[in-house]
Amino acid sequence: MVSRVSSPDPKIIVAMDFADVALADTLATRLNPELCRLKVGKELFVSAGPVFVERLHELGFEVFLDLKFHDIPNTVAAACRAAADLGVWMMNVHALGGLDMMRAAVDAVASYDHQPQLIAVTVLTSMDQADLDDIGLQASPAECVNRLSALAQQAGIAGVVCSALEASLLRARRGDDFTLVTPGIRLAESSDDDQKRVMTPQRAIAAGANYLVIGRPITQSDDPLKTLESISAQI
Repeated sequence: MVSRVSSPDPKIIVAMDFADVALADTLATRLNPELCRLKVGKELFVSAGPVFVERLHELGFEVFLDLKFHDIPNTVAAACRAAADLGVWMMNVHALGGLDMMRAAVDAVASYDHQPQLIAVTVLTSMDQADLDDIGLQASPAECVNRLSALAQQAGIAGVVCSALEASLLRARRGDDFTLVTPGIRLAESSDDDQKRVMTPQRAIAAGANYLVIGRPITQSDDPLKTLESISAQI
């Protein structure tokens, strides 16, 4: 039996990657908001809408709204204000949108009393060198992540989404106050699924990650709470 671990700033973000709202709701009721936040991405948000974010808040969870806004600056700024109005804990934009777009996003949420953490996506953890070559980015994944994170920091963004493989580099380059959110987290006994740049929870924290996005190892577990408690104890 794994003992319950309470933290004022839980490091685990459970990825609620469901299209079925009922399944997502059932999972949320089986988890503990003292041990994790919940990530609502495109699939669930399109299926359930803002009302489900409100439902998760009612259950006591803080929400990372993972919609990766990427558009012209005015459109992204308006989307960020709409997300901030929902009271989410964290939201993201795509760093490939450029400096002006990211600055517009920062300005859009600056006046909120409950100011969400605004982070930027760098290179998706499903992409490797071959994928970057295909789209004409002639640099390694680590080089692209470093360049985009520097641009995000220049824009006033609080941190980035990155692979845990780049966490130690970014911690050294961007400093201790720059937030690193790392998806692609897999337990030692789990498969990588569609992720290509992965790491275990313990190694990711040791590398400098602030928050770990964990999906299938928890959401497909026979006992999601027990798995969550076990990972919390390990890190």
